[in-house]
This record gives sequence, structure tokens and C-alpha cells, in this order.
Amino acid sequence: MASETAQDVIERTKAFVQSELKGAEGGHDWFHIERVYQNALLIARSENVDTVIVALGALLHDIADSKFHEGDETIGPKKARQFLNKTMLSEEKITHVIKIIENISFKGGHTQQQFNSPELDVVQDADRLDALGAIGIARAFNYGGFKNRVLYDPSIPPKLDMTPSEYKASTAPTINHFYEKLLLLKDRMNTKTGHRIASKRHVFMEQYLAQFFAEWKGLT
Repeated sequence: MASETAQDVIERTKAFVQSELKGAEGGHDWFHIERVYQNALLIARSENVDTVIVALGALLHDIADSKFHEGDETIGPKKARQFLNKTMLSEEKITHVIKIIENISFKGGHTQQQFNSPELDVVQDADRLDALGAIGIARAFNYGGFKNRVLYDPSIPPKLDMTPSEYKASTAPTINHFYEKLLLLKDRMNTKTGHRIASKRHVFMEQYLAQFFAEWKGLT
């Protein structure tokens, strides 16, 4: 490992993630990771951050999403650490990447993050951007279909103040997810670049929902 460079680690990480996520649900597959990675690099240009930590945090943030592992949030960090321990990275950098993976997710309610860093801010914004706009809408309905959820049920209103456990266990219609998470993300962005992009995608989602409800009611 002595001759291995940081870029070598990033390239090895890409290959590892692609292999691990082969056959994953369409909204949480390698292409999701690739988009988050590119978003993170874009945001990082305007931030004072360690770009290697940003890159690895983005690439490994969903290596084992708890949604697909019976809610177990420890599997992803463990897999990431096992992989990173075989690289030339220092323990300090590895720990930082693991902390990003452990703290990146939106958990509903008013959960406080247990860790903060500029690198986490960048990766979190990059991940949240992929939940917004046209791709965010596509991912929401793809996951809803994967879980066999109804599109919309007027008798089931969104719950805006769920605890983390309630949020994780929710089986609500896909449209509810827009109000319970997606439309909240714009105001939770950490960086100026993230907020600027999120604001544009937020407007697109509002326009989509207006059209959805108009069609639902037979108005257009």
C-alpha cells in the first residue's frame, strides 16, 4: 500500500461500490452513488474541505442502506471500514468517512446529528440534491413501487412530526413522502451551492404536485 495514492483509493472505492450495489433497487444503485459523487465534487469547489474525504464519503454513503437491511444502521459503516482499513488512508481520515456515513441520513422528526464537519455538510447536501427535482420524483415513485405502496390516498394525511422510529417504519403513500421529507430538504441544505440548486429543484417538485392533484381531481 506504500505506493498507493489517494486517487488510487478513490478508483478502488468506485469499483468496490459498483460490485457491492450490483442489482440494487433503482433509486439506491450505483447510478445514485455516481450522481451524489458528482454533486459532492461540484459543491466542494466552493467549500474549504478535504476533497478525498468528500469523495469517499459520497461513494460509500449508501454501501449498505439500512432500508434494505431490516433497519440495521451498523452494516454500512462496518462494510466501509473493512474496505478502508485495507487502504493507505490514516485512521483519522477513515474515522471521518465513517462518521459521514453514520450521520448523513434524514431520519425524520427533530433528530440531532451526533457529528458535524464541512465534509459531512457537502456530502449531505449532495445526497439530498438527488432526492429533489425530476430525479428525486423518479426515485420516490421507484422506491414506492419497490415497496408496493399506493401512489396517493386522500384518507392518509402526511405526518410532519414523526419520530425517527416512526419515519423508518412508515408505509405511507408515496405522495406523502414529498411532504414528510422531500419538500423539507431545501431549507435544510448546509452550503450556498447546495441551497441554490435545491431551490430550483424544489420549485419543479411543487409544480409537479400541482399538476398531480389537478389530474387526480379531474381538473385537467
